Amino acid sequence: MEGDGGDAATVVAPLAKWRNDFSRAFQYYLDRSTPHPTERWLGTLAVAAIYVLRAYFVQGYYIVSYGLGIYILNLLIGFLSPKVDPEVEVSDGASLPTKGSDEFKPFIRRLPEFKFWYAITKAFCVAFLMTFFSVFDVPVFWPILLCYWIVLFVLTMKRQIMHMIKYKYVPFSIGKQRYGRKKPGASSSGLMRD
Repeated sequence: MEGDGGDAATVVAPLAKWRNDFSRAFQYYLDRSTPHPTERWLGTLAVAAIYVLRAYFVQGYYIVSYGLGIYILNLLIGFLSPKVDPEVEVSDGASLPTKGSDEFKPFIRRLPEFKFWYAITKAFCVAFLMTFFSVFDVPVFWPILLCYWIVLFVLTMKRQIMHMIKYKYVPFSIGKQRYGRKKPGASSSGLMRD
């Protein structure tokens, strides 16, 4: 009887090693992609296009697409929301400025860009895999789902934009602020030399 337990351990050990090696390699490439947001989002766009083409050509899986849309809307709300909501929580100095005289505090997202990208990419991959199983192809009248999702999107975005206006924050930054070049005739101290 003791020999049977040893055989199971020898089968599981290489599987665990392979899983550990795969996890490390995956994390390595994920870490290397961090400083390249444009390339990451282009990859996600390609994955989304593949999913859309698959859903279009099989003419089904509308429930999967609807669930994917709701999940992405939920992620978008987290991406556009501040980490500390001034409406709900009073914090110890980590809140958004609400008056013009308040000190500037940077906008910190509830869901950072990298996690937002990673979750959307995983969602499209999972939805793509779900289109290969007929159990997820529930017959529904898709225009009603589409209309309901559009209404949900509009109402949610309206609420989010009203929240942004009320608490005066913008969740986007174009990049580092650039200042104009110094004029060649102007001196830094403002004093003239003889």
